[in-house]
Amino acid sequence: EVEKDSKGRPTSAILTTDGKPVEIGGMEKMAKSKNNGVDPQSMIDLYGADTVRLFIMFAAPPDQSLEWSDTGVEGANRYLKRLWRLVHQHLLAGTPGELDLSQLTAEQKNLRRKTHETIKKITDDMGRRITFNTAIAAVMELTNELSRFNELDPLSLAIAREGYQALIIMLSPITPHICHKLWQELGNENSVIDAPWPQVDETALTRDSLTMAVSFNGKPRVQLEVPANADKDTIEKLALADEKVQKHLEGKTLRKIIVVPGKLINLVVG
Repeated sequence: EVEKDSKGRPTSAILTTDGKPVEIGGMEKMAKSKNNGVDPQSMIDLYGADTVRLFIMFAAPPDQSLEWSDTGVEGANRYLKRLWRLVHQHLLAGTPGELDLSQLTAEQKNLRRKTHETIKKITDDMGRRITFNTAIAAVMELTNELSRFNELDPLSLAIAREGYQALIIMLSPITPHICHKLWQELGNENSVIDAPWPQVDETALTRDSLTMAVSFNGKPRVQLEVPANADKDTIEKLALADEKVQKHLEGKTLRKIIVVPGKLINLVVG
């Protein structure tokens, strides 16, 4: 019997057969010679193969040692349950309409951009860098964005459907069983393993605006939204007209303003 702290690390243990304390050793690599391997079968029986695969691939990159954590396995299981719930909530929300890219709102553009940024990153992570842990992290970020997207009109549902389908295809090499089922739940007749890998729509990656940090003497103080194609003079005017920037300038002398479009705005004050 093992007692654990809030982070799932063992603090004490007793042998159930005789009630005597068991010494807990430090962390060390698993090896046959040490007879200290962890059999994942008990976790597979409890949570399923997809959960264990997700944990193993997410816990560490291929070139680093894996620190086994039952708490980490439980976290992977919670994520898959959440994904299952989100997909079914999406299915209950209504029927997606046509994906009319000429009529997108700012929120719809943002979600579609996140979907295609994720496709681009995961394609590189899995295909070139072979870093499955960062690919899974990107999948989880997209899941969070989809969960926050609450628009229910037909076009919004089409944008969300595109995101969920891309997510499921990209996650399927790691968690094939749940992805196969969710793929069919979304109305696809073929198997997810036969689905083509999602392609990046470069037009979806363009931004109408971007957020720049306004710094005072090198210290960031204000976030400013500016048009993506704004030139130096336009950015400078927008910064000086911003109410929050004006408050930070009260009682100070503006000596110089440095603007690098798309990168930085620095106000030198005295």
